[in-house]
Amino acid sequence: MNGDFEHKVALVTGAARGIGKCVASTLLGRGAKVALIDCNESLLAEFDEASNENVIRLCGDVTDKEFVQSSIKEVLAKFGHIDILVNNAGITRDGFLTNITEKDWDDVIDVNLKGAFLFAQAVYPSMSEKNYGKIVNIISASWLGNIGQANYSASKGGLVGMTRTLAMEAARYSINVNGVSPGLVDTEMSRAVPDKIKEKLINSRPLKRMGTTADIAEAVCFLASDKSSYITGQILHVDGGKSCGQLAL
Repeated sequence: MNGDFEHKVALVTGAARGIGKCVASTLLGRGAKVALIDCNESLLAEFDEASNENVIRLCGDVTDKEFVQSSIKEVLAKFGHIDILVNNAGITRDGFLTNITEKDWDDVIDVNLKGAFLFAQAVYPSMSEKNYGKIVNIISASWLGNIGQANYSASKGGLVGMTRTLAMEAARYSINVNGVSPGLVDTEMSRAVPDKIKEKLINSRPLKRMGTTADIAEAVCFLASDKSSYITGQILHVDGGKSCGQLAL
C-alpha cells in the first residue's frame, strides 16, 4: 500500500487537523506529494511532515477565488500536475431555524459548498488536459437531514448534487468524482459533544462505536486510487451503518 500514490500529486483542503490532516498524512505515507490547504497558519506549521520536500503548505480562505487560483498555480509550479483533489474544508454554525442568522447561513454555504466548487473548477483544466483526475468530496451524514443543522445539511446536500453532476461532466476526461460521507467521527468537533448525547449517538449505530479519522482516510484513499477507476458519482457512507436506518429499541 505504501507506493499506491507514487508520482501522484494531491491537494487536500482543511488539511491542518482532523479528517483532512489524517487524509493528507496517509496520502504522503503512500508516496504522494501533497498540497496542504487551510486557513489556520499555526496548525499548518505544526503539520508533522511540514519540512518534507513532498509537501507544500498554503494558508488562505477557500471561498476566495483569487486564493484558490493562485494556490493551483503554485502547486502546478512546484509539482507540475495535480492528480487528486480532496475537498474537506468545512465549518458548522449550528442552531434551530429561528436562531440561525443570515451570516451563519452564508458562512457555512460558502465554505462547505462554494469552496469545494471553486477548487473543483480550478483543478479541472489541469486534470482534463491530462485525461486523468480524482476528486473526492467530504460530505457528511447530515446531508440526509439533521435537527439544528439546516445550513450544514443544505451545504452537504448541495455537495452531493454537485458531486453527481461533476461526475457526469468530467467522465469524458477520465476524471472520477465521488464523495465520502462520514458519520460520527472522533475529532475535536465531536469531543465537544456532551457525553450523554455522544453515548446516544454511538448506540444508534449498528457497529456501536465512533469512527476514526483513519477510517475516513482509508475510504478517501480508495476513491483517490486507480482501484476505483470504474466508480464515479457515488457517495460512500462511512458511518458504522447509521445510514441503513433506525435500530429497533
